[in-house]
Amino acid sequence: MSNMEEIIVDSAMSFAEAIEGTTAPEEIIDNLSFLDVFYYSFDGKRHQGQIVVNSDLEDDVWKIFELIEELKFPVGKVIPIAGYQWDDYKSMAANNSSGFNFRVIAGTTKLSMHSLGRAVDINPAQNPIIYPDGEIAPAGALYQPGTTGTIAADHPVVQAFLERGWHWGGNFEQPKDYHHFEKP
Repeated sequence: MSNMEEIIVDSAMSFAEAIEGTTAPEEIIDNLSFLDVFYYSFDGKRHQGQIVVNSDLEDDVWKIFELIEELKFPVGKVIPIAGYQWDDYKSMAANNSSGFNFRVIAGTTKLSMHSLGRAVDINPAQNPIIYPDGEIAPAGALYQPGTTGTIAADHPVVQAFLERGWHWGGNFEQPKDYHHFEKP
């Protein structure tokens, strides 16, 4: 990369802005890290975004984003979910990749691994959730392995997460959550 290459900044929040409005308890917030990450987006240009994750997972996420950048695997954008008023559906509809979001698993009262900063979603529009009844989120998304920005079991990004002990939502029984990675 030349020093002249322009970096498009998708997110330039402070940590305070990235957690503003969360209902997470202080002990969860105290265990979060805030990372600037770099990636190529679907425009073929280098971008900088930000992601909030559990401090224990900071190195994993950093190394995986280094791989994403090296592969020039296109990522829509990476903006802390506070930028979407903590609305997972708005974030997914915008094809935003994200981490921390203090919320329950859709349709349950159980806290999501995102609530602890122990989950990362990558390109929801290319890698949607497919529910047993056929409903797909985000609406209008298609899962077509082999297309740009889509991940499948043999993809290097999936393998990089799995090698570090993460679980991939594409391996879940139901629903299939192709954009989701978590590390308990």
